[in-house]
Amino acid sequence: MDTLVVIKLLHTSVWVLLAGCVLALPILAVKCRFDWVLILSVVVLVECGVLAVNHLHCPLTDLAARFTDNREANFDIYLPLWLARYNKAIFGSLFVMNEAFSFWCWKKDRHSRGSAR
Repeated sequence: MDTLVVIKLLHTSVWVLLAGCVLALPILAVKCRFDWVLILSVVVLVECGVLAVNHLHCPLTDLAARFTDNREANFDIYLPLWLARYNKAIFGSLFVMNEAFSFWCWKKDRHSRGSAR
């Protein structure tokens, strides 16, 4: 298998995992599964840390760049061009909103548990 294909498959798999984490947050929050909200939040924040130390792009992008001259937004991942181009803005915004919603659910749950005593 071509090295670039392997890198793109790996990058896409990591993206699916992280996007799934972001999208699962409000579902878990509504179900009061705050243990899982915390775990998934940490996973996403670790990825944010990796991006931060790598000048705001994925290390797999650098690796893929060694195997092609293509520099379109999706040269290193199997995503539609528009999604690859706006991925950080879309999922960054969703992550912040979902974290705020999860926090609200947590506070509401704590308050309702405190009222039940």
